[in-house]
Amino acid sequence: MSVPNVNTVLVSVCIPTYNGAEYLSEALNSVKAQTFKEFEVIISDDASKDNTLEIVEHFKNSVDFPVTIFNHEPQGIGANWNFCVQKATGKYIKFLFQDDILAPSCIEQMVRLAQTNDNVGLVYAKRDFLFDTDASDYTSWLKKCGVLHESWASLDVEEGIMSGKAYLRDKNLLDMPNNKIGEPSLVLLRKDVFDKVGFFNTELSQTLDFEYWYRLMPYYNVGFVDDYLLTFRLHQDQATQKNNTKKTKDAVLLPRLLMRNLFWYLHARQRIYLIKEVFYISYFFKQIRKVKKKILKIW
Repeated sequence: MSVPNVNTVLVSVCIPTYNGAEYLSEALNSVKAQTFKEFEVIISDDASKDNTLEIVEHFKNSVDFPVTIFNHEPQGIGANWNFCVQKATGKYIKFLFQDDILAPSCIEQMVRLAQTNDNVGLVYAKRDFLFDTDASDYTSWLKKCGVLHESWASLDVEEGIMSGKAYLRDKNLLDMPNNKIGEPSLVLLRKDVFDKVGFFNTELSQTLDFEYWYRLMPYYNVGFVDDYLLTFRLHQDQATQKNNTKKTKDAVLLPRLLMRNLFWYLHARQRIYLIKEVFYISYFFKQIRKVKKKILKIW
């Protein structure tokens, strides 16, 4: 097999920002350090109140590759992710969040693997961690979510390409950790995937990334690079940590989406789980509505 010339492929590095000044320079420097050279950078800012825009303007003026900056009206994180994709012109989308750091060979390795198979929709890898507080603060999270590619029941995920349907059939798919692929900064996506399966679901606030990874799997192959290609920063100000401290409607909406889009692709164990979740939630809310009606009658 001939080795593909990856630097003839345009990649769109999509960076959605909001008040990211504290860490953004490190993220942008990791883009500048890429061994892959054929890319554009799309930055979509959700009305930052710090000097995020000054940092990205300085970055734009310091590099010789195209950087486009958009001011986006805040409508939630998913809307900003989708806006970045809509503005991108590359064959592949490489997300980078403002507090994460790409390894120098990240884009090159991911694109090289994607280019070996015409039906690869997603490529992911392993990640290191950077802690802004004591690592012991994240012991519980790391135990559950630190190593993702080994959390399957029957899949041996190794360097290479596998059918997305094989991932969906694994009986551990919806067990912890729920996101067995990784955060958006860890993923390379083919842009025409969005034409096929749509965009990120903006009604979700915490699970919209892996809902999307799983939604594309019935149609595409998935590539895995057995290397540490991202440093994922853990700190208390990031959206994941904030969402973990409050209830979200994801718990209600996600099972319904998975049942609607993936039910017949899943292992029987996970089908039973979804049936119980969806019908229990429906029953629970019916009971709440009945109680509300009774209270209103009394009033």
